[in-house]
Amino acid sequence: MDYRIEKDTIGEIKVPSEKYWGAQTQRSKQNFPIGDEKMPKEVVEGFAILKKSAAKANAELGLLEEEKAQAIAHAADQIIAGELDEHFPLVVWQTGSGTQSNMNVNEVIAHVGSQWLQEQGSETRLHPNDDVNKSQSSNDTYPTAMHIASVRKIEDVVLPALIQFKHTLKEKMEAFNDIVKIGRTHLQDATPLTLGQEISGWHRMIEKTEKMLIESTEYVKELAIGGTAVGTGLNAHEDFSENVVAQINEATGKGFVSAPNKFHALTSHDELVHTHGALKALAADIMKIANDVRWLASGPRCGIGEITIPANEPGSSIMPGKVNPTQSEAVTMVAAQVMGNDATIGFAASQGNFELNVFKPVIAFNFLQSAQLLADSIISFDERCVSGLEPNHEQIEKYLRDSLMLVTALNPHIGYENAAKIAKTAFERNQTLKETAVELGILTDEQFEEYVDPKAMTKPNAK
Repeated sequence: MDYRIEKDTIGEIKVPSEKYWGAQTQRSKQNFPIGDEKMPKEVVEGFAILKKSAAKANAELGLLEEEKAQAIAHAADQIIAGELDEHFPLVVWQTGSGTQSNMNVNEVIAHVGSQWLQEQGSETRLHPNDDVNKSQSSNDTYPTAMHIASVRKIEDVVLPALIQFKHTLKEKMEAFNDIVKIGRTHLQDATPLTLGQEISGWHRMIEKTEKMLIESTEYVKELAIGGTAVGTGLNAHEDFSENVVAQINEATGKGFVSAPNKFHALTSHDELVHTHGALKALAADIMKIANDVRWLASGPRCGIGEITIPANEPGSSIMPGKVNPTQSEAVTMVAAQVMGNDATIGFAASQGNFELNVFKPVIAFNFLQSAQLLADSIISFDERCVSGLEPNHEQIEKYLRDSLMLVTALNPHIGYENAAKIAKTAFERNQTLKETAVELGILTDEQFEEYVDPKAMTKPNAK
């Protein structure tokens, strides 16, 4: 392999000739051979959006030559387009401020931007610190890039997945609204409801967590840029922060604002804890929905079997003809991962010692992983399972007919104790409620038919 010599304040170091990064990236690559988890691409893109915006702001403030700003913007655009992914090799497990990833972006932009300037016939060259990192510190750029990445992931990836899933659930809710089935509480028989009503609970879960995500993401739109090293804004123009945020909004359309207190923005990541809490709530909801689906579809002959789900692949390597609820299993594993990520994020965010939190990369990694996994698994669950969900009318009717909890409708007419007597006796004698009520002389055949109407029990207050 061919190498070139790069220099930083530590000294000289060899860098592979074909790579665009510089000395500080190479040192990080060598000093942190820890794990395979790379700095998320979304964070790198967030950095590129920031660097382009900062260059424009610095140029407008008269702090950076226009041709340098153009060169930085040119290189940043290539990063955003995904054309330079191979030049960002650093792992998550590095410095907790993300300094080395900030420098990785600075060095690549300086290299590519300088090449562009040379192609334009200019003798000007970009310096990764003096030009690309002008008016900035890793301490305010990493949290800014992290917030840009997080907001884009929630609004552009997670929320569209929820909208799609809500649409499917609403369709199923309306289609199955008149199918009366037995309810279950404590895993025991309960009073009736319709299959549409049951699914309406799922729909409301997604509707509500969508709202929680939208509301909580507003806090993440506060950006740390302009705080520089410790929050004072040293070496940055007083108008730099507002100008950069305006440029970022022009590029993303996301409505970011300059954080009103930069000391908070550097040392606390409570907004990401809060928003990931909404992601955890979503994980809890999809865990419940996926479990309901696989319980209701269990069988096909020896389980509940009230619904059928698509047979996507053979379920067993030894049992022919077996079909398993694999989409439910995938989405529940994702939920478990998200809940673990939440614990990591909460602990990491508590480690803001003095003026800086130094657990930033692990927060970003886990947050973005949770968001992507939830979006992917929900879309897959929707398209490969819930969209094909159908009722098993025969089984639904059988359970409804056999249930003892229809006796609840008798409470207002014969009292709780007489109703309990009918239910217990029917269970002991393996009889229907109607047969038992008549045999015990508590009700006539006609009275039972009048009082026990499963469909009416699903809408007791209907007029």
